[in-house]
Amino acid sequence: MSALRFDGSRFQDRVMVITGAAQGIGRRVAERAAAEGARLALVDRADLVREVADELAAEGIDAIALQADLEAFEGAERAMAEARAYFGRIDILVNNVGGAINFKPFTEFTPTEVSAEITRSLMPTLWCCRAVLPVMVEQGGGVIVNVSSAATRGIHRIPYSAAKGGVNAMTASLAFEYAEHGIRVVATAPGGTEAPPRRISRGTPEPRNETEQAWFQAHIDQTEQSCLFGRYGTLDEMAAPILFMASDEASYITGSVLPVAGGDLG
Repeated sequence: MSALRFDGSRFQDRVMVITGAAQGIGRRVAERAAAEGARLALVDRADLVREVADELAAEGIDAIALQADLEAFEGAERAMAEARAYFGRIDILVNNVGGAINFKPFTEFTPTEVSAEITRSLMPTLWCCRAVLPVMVEQGGGVIVNVSSAATRGIHRIPYSAAKGGVNAMTASLAFEYAEHGIRVVATAPGGTEAPPRRISRGTPEPRNETEQAWFQAHIDQTEQSCLFGRYGTLDEMAAPILFMASDEASYITGSVLPVAGGDLG
């Protein structure tokens, strides 16, 4: 086991792949990891990820941008292969892709919408784990941090909740299966998060009437009421636990999902 680092360089020369790195939590994780010495492969299907990588590279950070659609195994496999080809290894994978698209009672979801939610918020994590594990097994270890959600207990986004419940189950089972290879698999479960306006939308439709607006508002109200602090968290409050779980400071933690939702245990 490598020596613990408490000097602000926990990730010195560690290769970290971050998915969904173009904006929001993924971008903040990248910025903070870069400040602690990480070498970064930033993955997103949006062109915007290249701006993030360029900004970090301009500050002397070893960072590359990889555009890939992680909803398909081929995209995940290619992203991990390109990261490994460039850096020679992958020490940490942060699976951050996901996010609810629709907000309404479950019986209002069409079958197509249900499938879209599962495809967006479960499959990228599943496929990226499948793609990176052979690399980590071969090199003798690694860390996977899955970003789940406190919305496993929530209203008006049930398919998303189901997808994140799948992420939790995957985290526990992969930790069990791959511990003998020196691989830790952990997760955080963020609650509501204050972030700048998204430059690229998740595709959430605008409410068409008062009923749809009330459905959307209800999930916000429930999120705030479930939080003991009665507020959304900041990007830094979400990124810091992800990086803790990725670091050697969490070396005796695996298979666990850490709630990061102001007391809402999800």
